[in-house]
Amino acid sequence: VQLVESGGGLVQPGGSLRLSCAASGFTFSMYTMSWHRQAPGKERELVAVISSAGAMIENYVESVKGRFTISRDNAKNTVYLHMNSLKPEDTAVYYCARRNYRNYDDNWGQGTQVTVSS
Repeated sequence: VQLVESGGGLVQPGGSLRLSCAASGFTFSMYTMSWHRQAPGKERELVAVISSAGAMIENYVESVKGRFTISRDNAKNTVYLHMNSLKPEDTAVYYCARRNYRNYDDNWGQGTQVTVSS
């Protein structure tokens, strides 16, 4: 199993980014996927989850509702996190993970840094 995130970087407040997570080594279309983030000095938090069929299950972070959207392309074995109206408090390392049938995130990518700053 391999998960590789990309798309992070430095963006000004109010800007947008699209993170990608390329999956390999398993049947991607059969798994729920999730995005998490960890800000400096804080615990990692679950941001969003998407079902195998592409239905967003939930945004778990109140502060990102209406700004972040999770999506996937099963033909490309890729899950995305679309982030709009970015704020400095969105600065974090963002990770994707595979969620197994026990609702446990059992495999993780290496993370991609997102920095929101003017």
